[in-house]
Amino acid sequence: MFRIDRRSLRFRLLVWLTGTALVVVGAAWVLHGFLLRELAKDFLGERLQREADHAVRQLQQESETTPAMLDSVSQGYQVFHHLYVLELDDEVSASEARWQTALKPYLDNTDDALIEVVWEEHRLLVYRRGFSLDDSDGVLLVGEEFSQVEAGLDTLHWWVGAIAGVLLVLLIALNLVAVHRGLVPLKHLQGQLMELRTGRRQRLALNAPSELDGLVTQLNRFMDEIDTRLQRGRDSAANLSHALKTPLAAVTQVLRGGRPINENRREKLLQRLEDIHGQLEAEIRRSWIAGPSAGQLACIPEDVHRLIDTFRMLYPDKWFHLTINAGDSACIPIERHDFSEMLGIPLDNAGKWASREIECHLSMGSGLTIVIEDDGPGISRHVLPKLAQRGVRLDESHPGHGLGLSILSQLMDRYEGGVAFDTGTMRGLKVTITIPCHEP
Repeated sequence: MFRIDRRSLRFRLLVWLTGTALVVVGAAWVLHGFLLRELAKDFLGERLQREADHAVRQLQQESETTPAMLDSVSQGYQVFHHLYVLELDDEVSASEARWQTALKPYLDNTDDALIEVVWEEHRLLVYRRGFSLDDSDGVLLVGEEFSQVEAGLDTLHWWVGAIAGVLLVLLIALNLVAVHRGLVPLKHLQGQLMELRTGRRQRLALNAPSELDGLVTQLNRFMDEIDTRLQRGRDSAANLSHALKTPLAAVTQVLRGGRPINENRREKLLQRLEDIHGQLEAEIRRSWIAGPSAGQLACIPEDVHRLIDTFRMLYPDKWFHLTINAGDSACIPIERHDFSEMLGIPLDNAGKWASREIECHLSMGSGLTIVIEDDGPGISRHVLPKLAQRGVRLDESHPGHGLGLSILSQLMDRYEGGVAFDTGTMRGLKVTITIPCHEP
């Protein structure tokens, strides 16, 4: 049994196109009937006006007699079938007596005008002509039966409607063909997606209309993101395997050995286990990086205030000063956890090293710029390039594994941003993060 899918794009396009065609053809048909009638009225009105002008000139030339064309038995009246009603010196004459009764009320006005008159079963089109003759005012009505003309116009109008109906059916058929042909690229895209799912294709390559370019590009970006995450997971597993193999072997060897574990060996074991914990934590944090294709937004004021409040509780003896040059609802296309890492890593580093104060400044322009600096001891310029290297710790007196800034650098690479280290105005470390805002 044939079933109509009302959710399909083909059905919706056909409904809209058919509805539009019906409205356009119907409006054109109604407008045709109106204009046809108005054109006929204008044409007949001009003819009646010319005849009235001619009759008035004859009256003025033959002032003593009524013109022969006003006589119902004259040849002119028999040919043109026009009716006449004349009022002159309070005397009314007509081509037929019945028209004198029907049109007498329209003799009270002397203004020239085209009048439609409905009387009994007659529909008349009458032109009124006022004139002067021998110091007397007169009114001449020249009319014609309009019913027969309307009947002919109605016949023509319905013929035009029949032709319009045929054209409408043809237009609907052409719309059906056009919609079917226009949706062929979507069918090809569906086939390529099936090949992509079954592994017979790696990326979409579709010679599609420009309206589908964005869709194909986004799908390919999504596949790139999946491959990137898969590769990142494999790299993390390989890094963990390589990094943990040696310390785990050393710990296992010590625990299996028969030698007693003194304080020195116990410290070494704890150090090894802390290194393992740091490696695990770092790889887990790296695995949480969503990247710019996550389709999420970070709300700048809300997320920044939340992080600052957290670090104020973690470091109650430090002052965190915050400045935001952005609107209250400013957002940026960054996954919220990624944004927390971008801002949290340098804030945590500043909280550890600052003597008393930490400045945090955020501004929105073509992208997001974050500047964080502290009043700590600072770092020599020749070691600044090493800060983002994995596992680099310049001072063992503070807890950590030297992985935070390297994770920050990887985050910036994922978002095509940048991170720079310098000595700030407060003589401590200054971290500048720039994140561009790309169009989707």
